[in-house]
Amino acid sequence: MSKAKQRQKAELILKVRAGLMSASEAAAQLGVSRKTYYKWEKRGLAAMLEGLCERSSGRPPSVPDPEQEQLKNRVQERGQGLTRRQQGEELRKLLRAEAKKKG
Repeated sequence: MSKAKQRQKAELILKVRAGLMSASEAAAQLGVSRKTYYKWEKRGLAAMLEGLCERSSGRPPSVPDPEQEQLKNRVQERGQGLTRRQQGEELRKLLRAEAKKKG
């Protein structure tokens, strides 16, 4: 997949999460179903969380980080039953709290 297509996906996911467009609109622009859009969104947000975690070395840990797993679980639990906009707000709160703990 080209970098331009990857950027387009990321941009549309961020627009949906920010409430600037609907998931249906994003899926239509990408030429996929809403189900596929949501699969990509979930995968993209998980990768973003992974990329934002600080590491002591340049290589990924060989064993899953329990703190990171706990944060992922908290994001998933808090996202249950919330609207997309509320999920985005909760995600921002969790990331800010994590940054304060580490900073």
